[in-house]
Amino acid sequence: MIKRKLSELIKMVNGRINEEKYKSSEFEGVSIDTRTVKDGNLFIPIIGEKFNGHEFVDTAFENGAVATLWQEDQPNPPSGVALILVGDTLKALQTLAKAYRDELSSLKVVGITGSNGKTTTKDMVASVLATTYKVHKTEGNFNNHIGLPLTILRLEEETEIAVLEMGMSAKGEIELLSSIARPDAAIITNIGESHLQDLVSREGIAEAKLEIIAGLTKDGLLVYHGDEPLLTSRINERLKTKTFGTSKQCDYYPSNIQQKNDGTYFSVSHVETSFYIPVLGKHNVNNALASIALARYFDVTDENIAKGLAILKITGMRTEVIAGKRDIQIINDAYNASPTSMRAAIELLQDLKGDAQKIVVLGDMLELGENEESFHVEIGRILLPEKIDYVLTFGELGAFIAKGAKEHFPEERVLAFHDKSKLIKQLDEIVSANDIVLVKASRGMRLEEVVTALLQ
Repeated sequence: MIKRKLSELIKMVNGRINEEKYKSSEFEGVSIDTRTVKDGNLFIPIIGEKFNGHEFVDTAFENGAVATLWQEDQPNPPSGVALILVGDTLKALQTLAKAYRDELSSLKVVGITGSNGKTTTKDMVASVLATTYKVHKTEGNFNNHIGLPLTILRLEEETEIAVLEMGMSAKGEIELLSSIARPDAAIITNIGESHLQDLVSREGIAEAKLEIIAGLTKDGLLVYHGDEPLLTSRINERLKTKTFGTSKQCDYYPSNIQQKNDGTYFSVSHVETSFYIPVLGKHNVNNALASIALARYFDVTDENIAKGLAILKITGMRTEVIAGKRDIQIINDAYNASPTSMRAAIELLQDLKGDAQKIVVLGDMLELGENEESFHVEIGRILLPEKIDYVLTFGELGAFIAKGAKEHFPEERVLAFHDKSKLIKQLDEIVSANDIVLVKASRGMRLEEVVTALLQ
């Protein structure tokens, strides 16, 4: 993690210190939350809509901070402690991260964005690169204008490659993250429907995702979904690129995909090695293709790529397969949802072989804009009654999934709920030994509570 003298910090954030005597002091690590402050940390008080970190500066020092940034327009700065005065503490955090990244001259950065599959692809890329390099990746959801700078500041000086996830909700956010991280290679997983509420169209989403090239280093590589016209039509021909997808026009495309209970096996065009990923879903093969293209760019051998994919550990609640009570198999995909990812999860379940019941528990997909109801109805329509035994939905928009399913399902096999406890009770009555249950919705619906109930 970052370790600097305050005299160096002042230059990195273009700030000024309250008293010269503190300049020789040294900090190690950065925190924006007094609950995570450790001895020797620099505290950065962020101002949000409903909070002001400056109110907790005293607590930060009590917990071991050696210095804090202080926004100049904030009243009542404390005395007797080291303050670095800046115009805006959030911008100072971002400036500090960029300066630290620039000082790590041997560091290579991989930036990953896309509507779906960012986190899974990040996990895959980190796993394959870690067979050859010292790698650090984004943890949890630290992928925004605050989380990404904090991730960079946690890098050890010896880190060889940082794998950074870049999320967004509005235009301009990916450009900011890319300018801070300056990726040497970037991946765009796909273009879906997430954030239609803010970006209006898929074209707008594509343009926002392509902002990742704003900070791409000279001769850097862009890896992107080659079957997506909204990307292929917007790529500058002078960029160094590799494409992945299902069609043979892509640089990397799969063959002989076999989905088994323990994961997915597949081969790749122009690659002799065969691959296995311990996760389900053909859509995850696309994520693996992106990681293969990226790893080969960094000269990782195909043997090590296969090894890295085989030992992959996926961040929780993303096509996570869990054993529940009564030997129920739960596919926990409750972290987020869009029409694209919902279709992929349903296709995965419908493709699974066996005689056990297959049950879907689906909730609202949020931030889809004015056509949100029709998106949900369409999801209900793609559910196949010959492959799915029961459809349970949760939420106001989830009810439209039920509406679409009822067009071709028997009435008694489609149940819509607005009360989660009643849904859980009904599900408990339906499931029996060895059944497979898919749970998926946007994060705000908190359907992991359903998963927890199935585990008890």
